Amino acid sequence: MKDIESRRAFLKFVAGSPCLSTLGGIAAIVGPSSMAHAADALAETTIPATPAEALTVFDFEEVAHRKMLPGHWAYMQSGVDLDATLRANREGYSKVQLRPRRLRDATKVDMRVDLWGTTYASPVFLCPTGGERSIHSDGELGVARAAKKRDSLQVLSTSTSTAVEQVNAALGRPVWYQLYAPGKWPQCEQMLKRVASSGVSVIALTVDNTTGRFSESYLRNRPKDLAQCGACHKGDPGDREFPMLAGIDMKGVKRYDPAMDWDFVDRIRNYWKGKFIIKGIDTREDAQLCLQHGIDGILVSNHGGRSTETGRATIEALPEVVAEVRGRIPVFVDGGVRRGTDVFKALALGATAVGIGRPFLWGLGAFGEAGVDRVLQIMQAELKLAMGNCGTRTVADITREYVATPYWHG
Repeated sequence: MKDIESRRAFLKFVAGSPCLSTLGGIAAIVGPSSMAHAADALAETTIPATPAEALTVFDFEEVAHRKMLPGHWAYMQSGVDLDATLRANREGYSKVQLRPRRLRDATKVDMRVDLWGTTYASPVFLCPTGGERSIHSDGELGVARAAKKRDSLQVLSTSTSTAVEQVNAALGRPVWYQLYAPGKWPQCEQMLKRVASSGVSVIALTVDNTTGRFSESYLRNRPKDLAQCGACHKGDPGDREFPMLAGIDMKGVKRYDPAMDWDFVDRIRNYWKGKFIIKGIDTREDAQLCLQHGIDGILVSNHGGRSTETGRATIEALPEVVAEVRGRIPVFVDGGVRRGTDVFKALALGATAVGIGRPFLWGLGAFGEAGVDRVLQIMQAELKLAMGNCGTRTVADITREYVATPYWHG
């Protein structure tokens, strides 16, 4: 499977190369029939007809690719600039090695975690991703139903295509809510009031994308004619209606505020009575500021490689944030997680819980709710297997001694 993953990544890299595009693409070099045959042969070896046939989360990727509108697919798969950070997130996990301990009873592995009073079946959670109905008609409600079945945490985006009240009902409990803070306080306050009224008690303020981004690979790979997307939005996939802004006067107000600073964070902290996470912290300096400003948790994230082209993986940033926090508040991480062993590695480096984004979107795009359910089932099963093989019976048992890493030790 590793060979298939590597070959697939190589073909994507070559096919998307700006250099080759000037020569007419890879097909112009190897011949269109040879290229088509090679791509089809590779794809068909891993194409499941049903969710149950998928062996790993990677098996859903090509199915989703074939079913989704090309513009939506290009948007979901893209990073920024040359996608170096997107790739770094994934490649970072290959640099962390497991150090299994043997001859330990693995018959009673318990993956459950308690996050602020709620127990979940595993530390794998579903990241906030915008406009999930553009991926599949099941959208956020299908994701919620799958999360309910697998007893998993769902974090809902401000850019959701379905209102928080409906998603909470489908999930059977309140989601955690990812906040894009509007550029003016009255509008932000209105949104927070609505979220609190829905039962949400945990918010995660995103701070890593306030100035926008340069989505080079999306702009290169999207269709020139976006008329096909007209049923759900005009223009780019990011240009659509936002149910969470309904009833809020956004005239002249930016959805993302480039002027947002720690004073604004303090204002939210003083207003919001629930738990408050900052999403997008990648350094020990900002982790220290989170502690100073009374933040309840940190999500180490670079927006899935979709904010700034740092070239630095979140799994590489995680240890210095954990070292700075020293257990005083929980630290979460997302970005590049594709295997149960990735989850194990992140937990060993100090993460409290580990988020997945593109994998469950592949499942959603491929088979709707059933695909998301199968992705969660696979990730949980892989984590349980890794825990048993490494000699850890509970998540709390997974410590730094179970990995070897070149990353910052601090």
